[in-house]
Amino acid sequence: MKLPDFEAWAVFAKVVETGSFGRAAADLGIAKGTVSKAVTRLEARIGARLFHRTSRKLALTEAGASARDAAARILAEGEAAEALAQDAAAQMRGRVRLAAPMSFGVLHVAPRLPDFLSRHPGLSIDLHLSDDLVDLVGGGFDLGLRIAALTASSLRARRLCTVHRSLVATPAYLARCGRPAHPHDLSDHACLGYAYLPTPDRWRFVASDGREAAVVPNGPLRANNADALAPALRAGLGLAVQPDFMIWEDLRDGRLERVLPDWSPPRIDLHLVTPPGDPRPARVTALIGFLAKALSNAPWSDPGGYARGAAAPPASAV
Repeated sequence: MKLPDFEAWAVFAKVVETGSFGRAAADLGIAKGTVSKAVTRLEARIGARLFHRTSRKLALTEAGASARDAAARILAEGEAAEALAQDAAAQMRGRVRLAAPMSFGVLHVAPRLPDFLSRHPGLSIDLHLSDDLVDLVGGGFDLGLRIAALTASSLRARRLCTVHRSLVATPAYLARCGRPAHPHDLSDHACLGYAYLPTPDRWRFVASDGREAAVVPNGPLRANNADALAPALRAGLGLAVQPDFMIWEDLRDGRLERVLPDWSPPRIDLHLVTPPGDPRPARVTALIGFLAKALSNAPWSDPGGYARGAAAPPASAV
C-alpha cells in the first residue's frame, strides 16, 4: 500500500486557506508551478478534480470540499510536529550518544564529562567505549572520537590534534637487553603488541629524513587493548609502541624512555566524527564544542610539551 501524498495534501490545504495558487506558493516559499503540480498529482491519484479553475475564480469541487477539513488537519499537524521538533532541537535537553576508543575514553573523555554535565543539567550522555571501529550511523550515535588516519567516508570529520606515538621501554629493560639503533634491531627484542594497529603483525616506522622501515614484532604478550600492555611494559618485559596520551607521566617521571627517537610510527590524528547531515541538535553541537576545546589543548597533544622533555604543566592543566 502506498503512503498518502502528505506533501500534496498540505499544499492543497494551503491553496484552500489562501484562495490562490500564487498566494499559496508565496506562503510556502515554492514556485507556483510546484503548487499546481501537487494539486494535479492529487487529482490524478483520487480520480476527481479538487477545484473548478477559471482565469478569475477558484472554487472547490464536491470532492475538494469533502477533503478540505482533513487536509487542513494534515497541514496543521505537520506544522505542529515541525515546531515541536525544532523546539526540542534548540533546547539543551535530552541524551547524546558518544563513541570513543576504550583507553582514550577512560583516561581523557570520561574525566571531563562531569564538567560538561554540570554546565548542562538537562543533558545526559550515553558513552560507548570500544577499540572496534564503531558504526556511528547504524549504532545510532550522535558523534564519535576516532584516533586514526581516516579514509574517505560519508562521515563528517573534524581533526583535533595529532596523536604522537613512540616506541618505549623501561630503563631497566634497556640496561638489560640493550638499546636498538634501527627498527630492524627489534627482531632481537621482546615486543609487546597491540592487536588493533592497522598492521598488527608488522610495525612500520618513518625516520625524520623520510626513510621507512618495517619489522615483524615478536614477544611475550599481544592484547586488543593498550591498557593491558602497560603492566608488562612497566615491569620491563619488553618494548611497546604507545600513544603519548597514555604514557606522558611515565616519560615525564623517567619510568619509561623513548627508543629510536629519530623513528616514529606513521602519523595518526584525533578526530571528532559525526553522521552526515544538518542541522545538528543544540545538545550535540554543545558537546562537540566542549570536547574540541578540551582535547585540542590537552598537554599530551603538544609535540613540544613536557612529555618531550620540557617542564611539566601545572596540575590544573592535566
